[in-house]
Amino acid sequence: MTPPASTRDVGTLLEALPYIREFHGKTVVIKYGGAAMTDPALREEFARDVVLMKYVGINPIVVHGGGPDITAYMERLDLPVEFVAGLRVSDRDTVEIAKMVLVGKVNKDIVLRINRHGQPAVGLCGDDGLLFRAARKSAPGGEDIGYVGQIERVDTDVLTHVAQDYIPVVASVGADRDGNSYNINADEAAGAVARALGAYKVMFLTDVRGWLRDPSDPESVITEVTADEVEAALPTIAGGMRPKLSACIDAIHGGVSSAVIVDGRVPHSLLLELFTDAGIGTMVKPAP
Repeated sequence: MTPPASTRDVGTLLEALPYIREFHGKTVVIKYGGAAMTDPALREEFARDVVLMKYVGINPIVVHGGGPDITAYMERLDLPVEFVAGLRVSDRDTVEIAKMVLVGKVNKDIVLRINRHGQPAVGLCGDDGLLFRAARKSAPGGEDIGYVGQIERVDTDVLTHVAQDYIPVVASVGADRDGNSYNINADEAAGAVARALGAYKVMFLTDVRGWLRDPSDPESVITEVTADEVEAALPTIAGGMRPKLSACIDAIHGGVSSAVIVDGRVPHSLLLELFTDAGIGTMVKPAP
């Protein structure tokens, strides 16, 4: 017989209790993207989940991209859209559009949504307080992909000051010492932020169930793997999963306890991963 709803609800709360205790006072970096950012219902659920995390004593820091919005604006302007190894090829026009879309639109939409659900959020980008210092990078195969940056330094003072009272929401753009602007992959930015802060956990929302052993088989999710095993497999991985796994490696080698790739299409995927016994997605951990 199915237990009454109230009993089930209490059971869920009791299951969550040890996890709430574990994460209380800890910093969790969340890379926000994919369907969770584009589906209206999932957008609202994400904001509620982040607010709940803050209420139970977790310090969430949201790092976001906005690839579909950038692509849509570029197509409107008849600009070419090209990716190499999951990274957007970016000339100066592309970077200008990325900054306008990410900082001026997407970031403020996320901030307003979190505010509306009960916690004050503050929007930032890599330029604010010299948060990200970037340098030009090449694709893994050595191809020139233009003004795509890799993060050389994260100024953690900016984030820690903001996070004392607010939920920081960070757009993944930055600049170098000479003031040149760069489009920065949001997965890389989230990994770099988690590493610099010594975060307890970093979570990457995506549109697949996790890292798949066989990309053509959605059931072949690798549920747990070490950073060393991921690093060994990285040269064989293509597309958008590569920067996510690379960011997981960077975070783990920098002292982060765990990195998780989570299916953002699942409602409340953040809470399911954090507060239930089963968890979801692929967890990357340090080698034992």
